Amino acid sequence: MRVLLVEDEQPLAKYVAAGLRKHGFAVDVAFDGRTALDKCTVTPYDVVVLDRDLPVVHGDAVCRELAGHGTARVLMLTASGTVEDRVEGLTLGADDYLGKPFAFSELVARVRALSRRSTPAMPPVLRAGGVVLDPARRTAERAGRLLHLTPKEFGVLEHLLAADGAVVSAETLLDKVWDEHADPFTNAVRITVGTLRRKLGDPPPIETVPSAGYRIVP
Repeated sequence: MRVLLVEDEQPLAKYVAAGLRKHGFAVDVAFDGRTALDKCTVTPYDVVVLDRDLPVVHGDAVCRELAGHGTARVLMLTASGTVEDRVEGLTLGADDYLGKPFAFSELVARVRALSRRSTPAMPPVLRAGGVVLDPARRTAERAGRLLHLTPKEFGVLEHLLAADGAVVSAETLLDKVWDEHADPFTNAVRITVGTLRRKLGDPPPIETVPSAGYRIVP
């Protein structure tokens, strides 16, 4: 899942980004509203975690812009935590609102919940090809055998399962599982799919569709 974190306090931004990455999210960071909007025009984020009091372009304006496009879910993360502030944030178009200070486990749960509101909605547990994957618990198994996956392997498997048999291109997997620092010409997706196949075992559930991408065989 691709997340944009917009926070002008750089030490806090780096801390939150590192924590989200440990939970398997691909995270990009913006320190002001203008940069956030620019990044959103280039990358289709699943969730934007948005501080409200931002420099250059205020978080309220960023929220209105993103809500107008309707492409990413917005979680406002701000010190303004009164009922009136929450109501105003939701009125601006935010999908959820979390005040500072916050419990990190709650932030992770809210980001995951927002991702499930995508269209079509993603079920809480993904199943196909004998594979069962639980994104919230970060567990995956096949035929009752627990799979020990790296964060990238888990992310690739999650997106292939969520596609429900449709082909997912390598470019899409790179966008969703890796962050903005990934080299667009890297062979990381091919290598990760290869190691994932070995861990899944036979019969191989991941099928390569020439010149198109990958899919989970039903």
